[in-house]
Amino acid sequence: MKAWQFTEVGQPLSLNEVATPTPEANEIVVHVRAAGLCHSDVGFSDGTLTPLLPFRPITLGHEIAGIVSAIGSDVTEFSVGQSVVIPAAIEGPGTSKNGGFADEVVVLERLVVALPDGVPFDQAAAATDAGLTSYHAIIDQGGVAAGTKVGIIGLGGLGSLGAQIALAVGATVYVAEKNEKVHDFARSLGVEAVSTDIEDFTDAELDVIVDFAGFGTTTNGAIKTIRRGGRIVQVGLGKANATLDMQTLTLNEVQLFGSQAGSKQNCADVLELVAEGKITSRITPIGFDEIGDGIGKLERGEVIGRLVAIFG
Repeated sequence: MKAWQFTEVGQPLSLNEVATPTPEANEIVVHVRAAGLCHSDVGFSDGTLTPLLPFRPITLGHEIAGIVSAIGSDVTEFSVGQSVVIPAAIEGPGTSKNGGFADEVVVLERLVVALPDGVPFDQAAAATDAGLTSYHAIIDQGGVAAGTKVGIIGLGGLGSLGAQIALAVGATVYVAEKNEKVHDFARSLGVEAVSTDIEDFTDAELDVIVDFAGFGTTTNGAIKTIRRGGRIVQVGLGKANATLDMQTLTLNEVQLFGSQAGSKQNCADVLELVAEGKITSRITPIGFDEIGDGIGKLERGEVIGRLVAIFG
């Protein structure tokens, strides 16, 4: 079968012929129907995240939805023909093992989540990474609930889902997004207000701000904006370092939390919200043959929302 593989830092992905996987006793083979492209894939290719990869060439693709095509002898929770997703995980396909930019992918049974009825494969693929990461940041780390006033910095693939998750649980949402072309989309979600700068909401007394951008100045803007005793959740890593107003952070007793990825249960919860029609990803669909070019588009910042390859 064909697979899009990372071979060398600074080089585009290569489309190579590889062996079709077979499962060990505790593994499942999934026939891939949709695979999301992620900025982490750019990081694997440009050297930023390359040390996480255990070998090369390696098939990338860690946002995977498809149909079980084979099971190992010890597998009990899934059966051939069942629709499933593989939540993004460091120990999972596309990072520690060959991933989903191929027709078939093998995965440990314990990492797999059943796909609820009515959820299309493209939306399911997006939920496996952007969805669970946003859910973990908003619900687990942010503690957002009905009545919470939430600021969202960055309305890209993660931020747009984060805003929808917050709205789904009854929060009031304020969005800061520099790209004004996205503002009408933000308003269509039902947010309270939209601006290019989170500091425009200083008077709103926000309880929680989730920074999905992390471009050096955004976290500090959140510190200046959040109410006394409020909570900031840092997700985005647009820049590795930021200068923070430590005086304001300290005197206002601001809580600053990091948030990375999420759990299998987070993924299942997101899929239920998708099935209920409460959240949806903005998706640009592409074909399998376009995956290599798609990574380049991500690197150049040409993609709004999530880029998902649909095939199989």
